[in-house]
Amino acid sequence: MQKKNPPAASPAAHRLTLRQLQAFVAVARAGSTMAAAREIALSQSATSASLNELEDLLGGRLFNRVGRRLVLNEHGRSMLPQARFLLDAARAMESDFGSSGRSPAPRLRIAASTTIGNWVLPPIIASYRREERDARVALEIGNTSQVAQAVARYEVDLGFIEGPTQEPHIHVQPWREEELVIVASPRHALARAARGARRKVPLAALAGATWLLREPGSGTREIVERALQPQLHRLEPDIELGSSEAIVQAAAHGLGLACVSRHAAEDMLKLRRLVIVPTVLPPVRRTLYLVQHERRHVSPTLERFIAHCVAGDRKRGRR
Repeated sequence: MQKKNPPAASPAAHRLTLRQLQAFVAVARAGSTMAAAREIALSQSATSASLNELEDLLGGRLFNRVGRRLVLNEHGRSMLPQARFLLDAARAMESDFGSSGRSPAPRLRIAASTTIGNWVLPPIIASYRREERDARVALEIGNTSQVAQAVARYEVDLGFIEGPTQEPHIHVQPWREEELVIVASPRHALARAARGARRKVPLAALAGATWLLREPGSGTREIVERALQPQLHRLEPDIELGSSEAIVQAAAHGLGLACVSRHAAEDMLKLRRLVIVPTVLPPVRRTLYLVQHERRHVSPTLERFIAHCVAGDRKRGRR
């Protein structure tokens, strides 16, 4: 008897779907199919089925099981940016061509380094919301390196950083300039000496002082080292802290000198818990940057937000 061939698989069974990619990205972020299912409003069985279909289609596993968690393996990590890119393109098509008025406004996903995220962006987002009342904005805060990586991995639509980046496939646009100031507690010895003698603190005293610095990977850390190291010939990280706010608080408690954004120190200066230490050093300024992935589609919503950020600076006379 002639053996029958199995029925041919449906062509649709060999096609990658957006649901499969959505399940994959959600599991990568949440660490389990149960948590991912809640995130994407599917049942756990549907999420697991979509992930299994994707792995069968690609011919290999994308996750390793570690305890109860699903952790991306090498294949999964290499695929994740591409999956995010495809999902982003699909969302952009919905935003550009979807029926207006019947669906909620798309959410802007923004990442910013700490000074920008904590002090510069909030009033900008507030004024944007007054113009775009339905706008939804999600803001994540990290250091410059973390923000650039989030942009490169398609985790966010737009990034704001405090220093240059070498992350590949990133478009970097100068945005605005800001001043950095050297601050300390009014009780700090150098602050008292400068106030009493009415003179600027010399290089030798600055070189021997305790400095409060951000962690490696911070744009502020890089700018401060580049500006001060040639002058002081010594800028040891006596104390490293993970945010500008922590630096400001530490300086206010007398732990050392800090070179920080004027935005970050402004409240403490007004309360007189910090003072600007006059020094013989030249002024320190830095450029803040707006960063996007070079392949990311710029939706009308994102385009309006970028224009709002740039126009706001022009109104204030910044270029």
